[in-house]
Amino acid sequence: MDLPISPGLLISLIIVVIAVLIISKGLIIIRQSEVMVVERLGSFHRVLESGINIIIPFIEQPRAITMLRYRKMGEDYTAITSDETRIDRRETVMDFPGQPVVTTDNVTVRINGALYYQIIDPKRAVYEVENMSQAVEVLAKTTLRSVVGKMELDKLFESRAEVNNEIQAAMEEPASKWGVKISRVEVQDIAMPEEVETAMRLQMAAERKRRATVTEAEGEKSAAIAMAQGQRESSILNAQGDKESAILRAQGEQESIKLVLNAIGDSEENKRTVVGYLLGQSYIKVLPNMAKDGERVFVPYESSALLGSMGMFREMAGSPEDTVANHLKSRNHGDSDFRSGIVGGAASGY
Repeated sequence: MDLPISPGLLISLIIVVIAVLIISKGLIIIRQSEVMVVERLGSFHRVLESGINIIIPFIEQPRAITMLRYRKMGEDYTAITSDETRIDRRETVMDFPGQPVVTTDNVTVRINGALYYQIIDPKRAVYEVENMSQAVEVLAKTTLRSVVGKMELDKLFESRAEVNNEIQAAMEEPASKWGVKISRVEVQDIAMPEEVETAMRLQMAAERKRRATVTEAEGEKSAAIAMAQGQRESSILNAQGDKESAILRAQGEQESIKLVLNAIGDSEENKRTVVGYLLGQSYIKVLPNMAKDGERVFVPYESSALLGSMGMFREMAGSPEDTVANHLKSRNHGDSDFRSGIVGGAASGY
């Protein structure tokens, strides 16, 4: 038996279905770090934050934003464009493909960079620019060409941090008009032509060789200076030693002559005898060196007289040193006995 459906029940069911549809369309849940721009009858109305939000279906509609992203497949980048109603406010990275850039020294390099940005004003990002992500990308590329075009190739490799800071500073003002904050810009890869890379390698090798040569030359220079200083100091010390030695020898001979003269008397004859003895000693020291280079040695006539005086002196008192010693032993006996002994010895020897 079929139950007739009354018109009132049918209308109620229709109203319930419409209410469910309205609620399903008007109830929007926004996740954390996401927002949604809502338009009412085509004009901006409000921005929905994270949580449960209710809009009026068919009257209020979310406004989509166009996003451009790159997907790397091997060595190539594929651009992907999408319209999104939920705007992500987190920091986003855009890894755009390499761009040819000409430096001031007319070298074309290909630079691959990464851009980090964040949407801080969703309303401006939607209404102030047609395609926000594409605008940011183009701005980054043009700024990169402008900054790198002012540098030489060598400075570009040395000043990556400087390039990053200049690009970021140049992009901040125009990007802020679109409600976007540029967090940082990173230059990733710098690709050069093969011939330029080969030339740089040769230049680097030549520079390293030059530095090695300079370092070796400086080392040799320092060693030569140190050696010369050592020789100079050694010569000075040797000269000082010879000087002191000569002074000490002269002082010793002076004391020896004084002792001998005090022992035998300081008459003129005794002085000549002592001087002759000393000269004879010098001749005797020189004779071996004179005989080294030849078989015959010619002795001057004066030297024979000196040698004779030495023999006489030795017959008289043995040697100047012995005379001093004998004098010290016989000092108590008196000078007269000592001199008489010397005279007697000389007479007997003669």
